[in-house]
Amino acid sequence: MSLLTLEKRGHVAILTLNRPEAMNALGAPGDGDQVQAVCEQVNADRDIRCVVLTGAGRAFSAGGDVKAMKAREGAFAGSGVAIRDGYRGNIHKVVRSIYGLEVPSIAAVNGPAIGLGCDVACMTDIRIAADTARFGVTFLKLGLIPGDGGAWLLPRTVGMSRAAELLFTGDVIDAAKAVEWGLVSRAVPAEALMDEALALAERIAAQPPHALRLAKSLLKHGQTASYDTLMEMSAAAQAISHLTDDHMEGVDAILEKRAAVFKGA
Repeated sequence: MSLLTLEKRGHVAILTLNRPEAMNALGAPGDGDQVQAVCEQVNADRDIRCVVLTGAGRAFSAGGDVKAMKAREGAFAGSGVAIRDGYRGNIHKVVRSIYGLEVPSIAAVNGPAIGLGCDVACMTDIRIAADTARFGVTFLKLGLIPGDGGAWLLPRTVGMSRAAELLFTGDVIDAAKAVEWGLVSRAVPAEALMDEALALAERIAAQPPHALRLAKSLLKHGQTASYDTLMEMSAAAQAISHLTDDHMEGVDAILEKRAAVFKGA
C-alpha cells in the first residue's frame, strides 16, 4: 500500500497520507521515495493548480514510528552514520518533497499532527484544522531533536518565541490555540474540514496557473533571499507573466466586467 495517494478533482490534487492503522506514522524505508515520486508527478502536471494534503483515518500524522525506534529497526537501525544517512535519504525526502511542491498546498489537518507530522503540515503553504486536531513538537520527550528541518521552519511559521515554547516544553496544543498562534489559518468542525479545504483550493485553482506557480516561488524565496535578490526575481517573473495569454485574459476580463477564465497559456 502506498503511503501517499493522489486523487485529482479538476485542477485540485488531493494527497492522502494513507497509513491509518499506524496513525499515518512516517519514516518507514521507502517512504521518501514514494512521497518524492508523487510530488514530482504533481509538479510535472501543469493541469494541477493546487494540492490538499490530509490524513486517512483519525490522524493527520502521529510523526515517526515509535515502535520502530524502540526496536531500532527500519530508519532507526544501525550506526549513527547509518541513521544520519537514513534521515538524509528518507525522512528528508518526505519533507523536502512536500516543501518543494510548485503549486500552492493546503494541509487539511484532520487529527493529531505530532512531531514529524506537525512539521509536515508546516511544509504546506496554508493549514486548516479540524476543531478536534492537536499539534505538538514532542521530539524532546523522546530524547530527540527535530531531525526533519522543523527547527528551521517552525520559527518562520509561528515566530521564535512560540516555536521555542512548543519545542522546549513538548506541549500539545489544541486547534483553537493553533489558530491563535498562527500555526493554522482557521479551525472548522471536523465534518466540514474537507469541504472547507477543497473550496479554498478551488478558489486558488481558479487563478492563472503560470503566475500562481511564480507567486508561490517568490513567497518561498522571500523568506531567505535578500531584498535586492527578490526584486530581481520579481522583475523576471513579472516579465514572463506579461507575455502570457492569461495576462491578456485578466486584462480583458476587468475591462469587460466579467469573470476571467484562465487556461494556463
